[in-house]
Amino acid sequence: MSSGAWAAASPDRPAYPAWPDDRFHRLAALALLEELHVALLTETSATATLEHWCGTYGIGGIVRGTVAHVTAERDPSVGHAIAPVDRARLEAGPDDRIGYRHVRLVCGGQVLSEADNWYVADRLTPAMNHELDTTDIPFGHVVQALKFSRTTVASELLWSPLPGDWISHGDTPGATGQPLDIPPALIRNRALLRRGDGQPFSIVVETYQRGLLAFPPPPAR
Repeated sequence: MSSGAWAAASPDRPAYPAWPDDRFHRLAALALLEELHVALLTETSATATLEHWCGTYGIGGIVRGTVAHVTAERDPSVGHAIAPVDRARLEAGPDDRIGYRHVRLVCGGQVLSEADNWYVADRLTPAMNHELDTTDIPFGHVVQALKFSRTTVASELLWSPLPGDWISHGDTPGATGQPLDIPPALIRNRALLRRGDGQPFSIVVETYQRGLLAFPPPPAR
């Protein structure tokens, strides 16, 4: 990166100092990414996981240890048809209406995730469909009453602070004196959501953003 901070999603969102590019902070960033990756794969609600993460690490200046709230910025101008393989995963027939929602999940002024969500509208209540169509409430909060479960279909770590062979070589990059170049996208998950009765109702693709590291880096030891 050319400066000591990465830009926020819009001018009214705070930017945070980039992490130093040295061995300690690369290892720290890797440990945090792996911690988050495991939490996202094992918890039922990604929204609740992100809220816990924001409160724990003080994303965007939130006081650490406080209750954080994630909001969804819905973009109705974006639309993607559901892939045939995902329609099959949902066990949806040709006449089943598939709703679609594209949102940014935001906390502390930082974009945490970009999410594409396809859902079988008739498997939600009318009130849930209305909220999804007209509000910015996160999907996980809207459908919470369904007592849903989550099954990961695919998961990918899009960036690693260290090269893949760093353990076998027993070496890590040295300090560069520059900010750590953290790309926008860090993790991508695709998951299938099922209601409490076992019926699938939603496919979600979540791309987690570097805003998840938007807090002062830990001091080197």
